[in-house]
Amino acid sequence: MSVIVTDKGFATDDWAHGFQPWDNITDRAWQGPKDIAVDLPSSAMASQVAPFLGHIALIRIDFPSSADGRGFSIARQLRQLGYRGRLRANGHVLADQYAMARRCGFDEVEISDDLAKRQPQDQWLFRANWQSHDYQSRLRARTNSPTL
Repeated sequence: MSVIVTDKGFATDDWAHGFQPWDNITDRAWQGPKDIAVDLPSSAMASQVAPFLGHIALIRIDFPSSADGRGFSIARQLRQLGYRGRLRANGHVLADQYAMARRCGFDEVEISDDLAKRQPQDQWLFRANWQSHDYQSRLRARTNSPTL
């Protein structure tokens, strides 16, 4: 089982339609339906996904290790390409990385039950104020304040 993390805390997965492996989508013969969900490996390139964005309702990007930041880059690039669907980080994402995940464009994080036990909901909620407590906001506030 897994736990979905949002800005409101832990939740159950509300996506009931399954996930297509990325290899199925990249097949040039694929003519699948719209509103699918795709499992995207951290080795994928956002530019490869771009032609299919109109068919994808949810993209779940794999984080094979908490030290592997490629998923953050993919999420940011997908948003820059205009993707407006749901983005989900999946795997080894830590509570300390939640704010970064949200700033990069992820809507939610999917973690294992084991990780949820080691890092309970309060640790994730502590980072749910990601919009107002980032270094860019603090820097802007300093540069916009009058000098003494």
